[in-house]
Amino acid sequence: MSGRDANDRPILEVRGLKKHFPVRSKRFFSGERRVVKAVDGVDLSISRGETVGLVGESGCGKSTLGRTIVRLYEPTEGQIIFSGDASPDRRKMQMIFQDPYASLNPRMTVGDIISEPLAIHGIGTRAGRAERVHSLLRQVGLNPDHAMRYPHEFSGGQRQRIGIARALSAGPEFVVCDEPISALDVSIQAQVVNVLEDLRELYGLTYLFIAHDLSMIRHISDRVGVMYLGRIVEIAPAEELYGNPWHPYTKALLSSIPRIGRWKEGAGERRIVLKGDVPSPIDPPSGCAFRTRCAYAAEKCADQVPALKDRGAGHYVACRLQ
Repeated sequence: MSGRDANDRPILEVRGLKKHFPVRSKRFFSGERRVVKAVDGVDLSISRGETVGLVGESGCGKSTLGRTIVRLYEPTEGQIIFSGDASPDRRKMQMIFQDPYASLNPRMTVGDIISEPLAIHGIGTRAGRAERVHSLLRQVGLNPDHAMRYPHEFSGGQRQRIGIARALSAGPEFVVCDEPISALDVSIQAQVVNVLEDLRELYGLTYLFIAHDLSMIRHISDRVGVMYLGRIVEIAPAEELYGNPWHPYTKALLSSIPRIGRWKEGAGERRIVLKGDVPSPIDPPSGCAFRTRCAYAAEKCADQVPALKDRGAGHYVACRLQ
């Protein structure tokens, strides 16, 4: 697994990124405009060839961040700079979607699905596109003859392989993997992850890997970011973050990883159960959004949003108590 090189120029830089969705007020004539702050000020830098994992509870904004980065959603505010360009070639950034059943057009053959990005961007001849489709099918572990079949003829794992082939058809450099294994059987998940790792080495790809499976994120990622209510609260090299978490929310997440045997009190393995519900992204708390559920919150935590601070060894934490 290739690591992050501090001397390399980042392939992706995200600065102050926000994505807000308007909400229709029940008081139609009140003139009140409310928004869901799905992504609310994210700074992120990813080096070429790196895999950055992204974890957090459902609804924290992980998928919205990924979709905004590849411009499936237009950002409300902030910058997305790819290879030094604020207006990059769209084909250089692609996405693998979570649901392999809903993300493939049932009326199109597999060959048409995979070659569609090539046709849209005017890449290659008809014969060249067909050869590209056959090559990609082999690389994801399918048979070239499958190009003539339809999505309903395949299992979930096979459909996700088709989705991977489609994402790679136009030759991207950066791929957002939006929970690509969560809809698959456990027995298939490792196979799909192995395919993604092999393709990263083959094509020199860079991944943003979004998932709930904390063990899988640790396996595949060079660095791991933790999101809470639209913001990244901690990011560090994978082994550093799992071995030395700083943020109270990260500690709670990691304590939820299933372990064999009894919990060892006082040995850093105590199960942390968060109290209360996740605040509404329409009206998040002032200051640190996690303070309403944090056992260590102080008055100063409500004053301002904490910025990510470098704790050394590439470990950044957004907590005023650290």
